[in-house]
Amino acid sequence: PAWSPCGRLLASCGADKSVRIWAQRAGGGDWFCQAELDGSHTRTVRSLAWAPGGKKLATASFDGTCAVWSVTDGEWEQTSTLQGHENEVKSVAWDQSGRLLASCSRDKSVWVWEAVDDDYECAAVLQGHTQDVKMVKWHPSKEVLVSVSYDDTVRVWQADEDDWGSVQTMDVHGGTVWSVSFDQTGLRMATCASDGEVIVWREAEATRAGPGARFAEETRLPGLHARPIYSV
Repeated sequence: PAWSPCGRLLASCGADKSVRIWAQRAGGGDWFCQAELDGSHTRTVRSLAWAPGGKKLATASFDGTCAVWSVTDGEWEQTSTLQGHENEVKSVAWDQSGRLLASCSRDKSVWVWEAVDDDYECAAVLQGHTQDVKMVKWHPSKEVLVSVSYDDTVRVWQADEDDWGSVQTMDVHGGTVWSVSFDQTGLRMATCASDGEVIVWREAEATRAGPGARFAEETRLPGLHARPIYSV
């Protein structure tokens, strides 16, 4: 599930191929399903993400597509279908401007989509991972993208003018890296993996003032999980 930027709505998705928008009744009453978004995906909806401002929602599905939904006066409609991945799409994420959307897939690729006149065009197809890409996440204040994969690595991507590329690969986890999360400043991020470890990374001093980002391992949290860690 994911909270809307305003914190008043909650979105959920699942194996029933649908997305549901939840809201609380006036006066702090019960929560209810305000909207059901369906008819777009033909397989499990694996991931969703709110755009900044809360007027758009992106969904990723095992049917190999992403969808963008928009809301006007409380009415939701699908406004775009993003096609290109060759296999299950595992994750979607908006950048801080809402102009760029990233998706990743079992096909080992990461796609960057750019909003153009109420539609989305592929700005880059990022190749580098050798296995299923599990999650993508944008830096909260820079045009820097991070992806994690079944190949046990974390990759940092950024654009040099219009050309996107991998600028850093961290190969320190001992198993599938499942999740990545930034703090609010972007100074730190955390990754977790099937090796039962959480690693906290800190942005390098040399890149903090510029548009890019590089990260160094700051600490590893005690291995108290006995099995794979799926989310941070």
